[in-house]
Order: sequence, then structure tokens, then C-alpha cells
Amino acid sequence: MAARFEDPGIQARAFAPLALDVIVARGDLDPTWPAAFRRWYPAETDLRGHDARLGRLHAVAHGADLPGAFGSRPDVDPGTMLALAAERLVAPTGHVLDQQEDDRLAQGIARTLNRPEPTEAEALRRPDPVEAALAAWWAPGAHDGGAPLERPAHPADAVPPRRRRRTAPDRRPRPVRTRHAEPLKRHLAQVLPLVFQAA
Repeated sequence: MAARFEDPGIQARAFAPLALDVIVARGDLDPTWPAAFRRWYPAETDLRGHDARLGRLHAVAHGADLPGAFGSRPDVDPGTMLALAAERLVAPTGHVLDQQEDDRLAQGIARTLNRPEPTEAEALRRPDPVEAALAAWWAPGAHDGGAPLERPAHPADAVPPRRRRRTAPDRRPRPVRTRHAEPLKRHLAQVLPLVFQAA
């Protein structure tokens, strides 16, 4: 099934994570599966939710469950899955995630953060790539000296999961009781004003 991440057809790539999620949930894991997923997920460029001929696609939403599925396994490094989620969020794209993909990705992040290994300091450090991307885009004067730039999709895509991560550790929908929830929420509360003050 993981071989489908390299399939030329988007429908095969987009639905492979759903099948793998079921398999991993049953207790099976081939060490090549997380590696194949890491190569595909942040690099996928066809992020459409629907195609008139193929039907539903939703590559980001379908893939969003696997970081949590893999990241919950003791034989998978949780930091790798958290870094992968951040990489997907800040990948340059012209597509805005508008089909609740952000909610599913936030759930996967929260499940991975529930692992016993990450310390509080490590958990707080994981969002750094997303924070850096947001800070660079919304920094005062970042676009001075020329015509206003159209805001790309990926900073906007990165904001909803950060908002959801603020609540996903211990609140609805589908609550995931996450370790270090309170420090994470305080940390995220410091980051989100950066976006809204400069919007």
C-alpha cells in the first residue's frame, strides 16, 4: 500500500493513507511505511478536495491521520512525525485548506504529543518551523519597498492548526488528552497574536 505514495494517479496517492491508517490501527507496521509517507506527504502538490471526474481526493486530510497513527507507535520517533506535520503546513502552495483538513492534522499532532517521551521543552520546540514561517511573513516591514504582495496560502494554512492545537490538547471536538497541554496552550497564545496584529 505504501508504494501507492509514488503512484502517478492522485486518487491512489490520496487514498493510500486511509488504508494504512486502518492497518496500523490493527497493530501492523512495516518500517518502510513511515519513510514512504515522509517522502510523499509534505511534497504532494495536488491538494484539491474534489475532481469532477475522479470525485473526492483530499490528500492533506487523508494524510493528516497518519502522523498520529505512526506517532503513537513506540517504534516510531514522535519528533519525526511532528516535524513532518510542520513541514506540510509551511510547504509553499497556492491552495488554502478549507475542508477542515486543519482539524484532522491538529488531532494527529495532539496524538503524537501524547507520547510519554517528549519533555515539556521538546514539545514546545516542535512548532518552531511554523512559528518561523509565520513570523517571517507577518514581520513588520517584510514587504516594504514594493507593491503589496498577495499573501500566499501556506501562512493561512498554518494558522488554523495552531488555533486548533490550542484547544485540541484537552477540548472538543474529539478531545485528545495531551501531555504538557497547559504549557502548549500558553505558548500558542503568545504566537497567535503575531498573526492577528499584523493581519
